[in-house]
Amino acid sequence: MSELFGTLSDGTPVHRWTLERAGVRVGVLSYGGIVQSVEVPDREGRSADVVLGFADLDGYLEHPGPYFGALIGRYANRIAGGRFELDGRTYVLASNNAPNSLHGGENGFDKRVWDVEPVEHGVRLSRVSPHGEEGFPGRLEISATYTLDGSGALRIAYEAVTDAPTIVNLTNHSYFNLAGSGNAGGHELRIAASRFTPVDADLIPTGVEDVTDTRFDFRQARGTGAGYDHNFVLDKGITPAPVEVAELYDPASGRVLTVATTEPGLQLYTADHLGEPFGPGGGVALETQHFPDSPNQPRFPSTELRPGGVYRSETVYGFGARS
Repeated sequence: MSELFGTLSDGTPVHRWTLERAGVRVGVLSYGGIVQSVEVPDREGRSADVVLGFADLDGYLEHPGPYFGALIGRYANRIAGGRFELDGRTYVLASNNAPNSLHGGENGFDKRVWDVEPVEHGVRLSRVSPHGEEGFPGRLEISATYTLDGSGALRIAYEAVTDAPTIVNLTNHSYFNLAGSGNAGGHELRIAASRFTPVDADLIPTGVEDVTDTRFDFRQARGTGAGYDHNFVLDKGITPAPVEVAELYDPASGRVLTVATTEPGLQLYTADHLGEPFGPGGGVALETQHFPDSPNQPRFPSTELRPGGVYRSETVYGFGARS
């Protein structure tokens, strides 16, 4: 079902679509493709909202920087210096995370109103990003389909086509707090990644390193703690269908989140700098993606999309509880 969630200053209405199946209830906004809420039961059967979000549109408009629950594009994560070269031409982007471009620029996909249509067990969001939007080349036609499967898992499937060579890297930026409130620092995390991409002072990758004997080794579940805004190189690489790569567990409530994806990378962000109303460590972001700054780092998996090709990416968030 859908309902009016708010109205932008130019009069554009924003709607919330509610998906419900197998005891899971999800709210999705036409503004920013935002996952506004995910209500799931704990080990005692008590439901709580496990993603950070707001009860009204004003909350998102007043706090755009953390990208709460948003669909991120055209390029998730950072591009060094706000520029990249493609086919011998240099493209200059907004340096909205100086000196870098972050999450698609000043007015990325997270700040756009999407067309929404119902599909079986979910909704399909779509829009056209015109050539030159935020400095990116090519007219890009994008869709993101949000559905709940029979187990109550939230599946997000992205597709895009272009009329000119461009780059694409899409993700969802939900912050998970499986306790439903408070600090998420006590959650336990497992990531199927033997390598990660260390970063410089501007959070741009400097290469690929092994996680062994470092604080980046989450191959066995352990507390998330703080101090992470890093991309993990998933052992499975790029896959045609989603493969489970991570598990987040809250011992207090018993809630479990599993993440399966087709993507080669997973950005772990422990939200150390998150401001009001949630505060530092209020949630954990697990962003499935290609690697940061891939357009400027030829050794990384390519994010180029060309006419005649189709960008496809799929991530599944599964929910459960342990006794």
